[in-house]
Amino acid sequence: MTDSRNAAWDTYARTKPQRRTTNSRGETTWFNWTQYPDHGPGAETLRLRPGDRALDLGCGSGGNAAHLATLGVRVAGVDVSARQLAKARERWPDVDGWELHQGDALTYLRGASTTFDAVYSVFGAAWFTDPELLLPVLHTSLRPGGVCAFS
Repeated sequence: MTDSRNAAWDTYARTKPQRRTTNSRGETTWFNWTQYPDHGPGAETLRLRPGDRALDLGCGSGGNAAHLATLGVRVAGVDVSARQLAKARERWPDVDGWELHQGDALTYLRGASTTFDAVYSVFGAAWFTDPELLLPVLHTSLRPGGVCAFS
């Protein structure tokens, strides 16, 4: 997939440093909803349990997806930037329970046969995708009673 969005996000990825090694509590993975370190609610907002399935739309360098995977959640992360996904794989090479996909969120959702317990987007695809297109296809990918959360 090559288009102006890929190029823009790949350029951004080259200028942004990797996520801190640990947060203020000394954890090596954590969930962050904002651009501010250790700010806002955590992963509990998604009401996930081990074995549940989550989808990260616009997963970037993978910090939130990696954290959920370490909690036993099966996570799919989607991002248009190959460079961001490479940073995720480099940072957390031994994380099990996650899969990362390069591509457009709508294309991924339209082709997914999985039903998710939670779909979330932290400054990701929810910001950059027409909601009239995104929300109906997202609705069909979310299990009844599942959580949909955007920052």
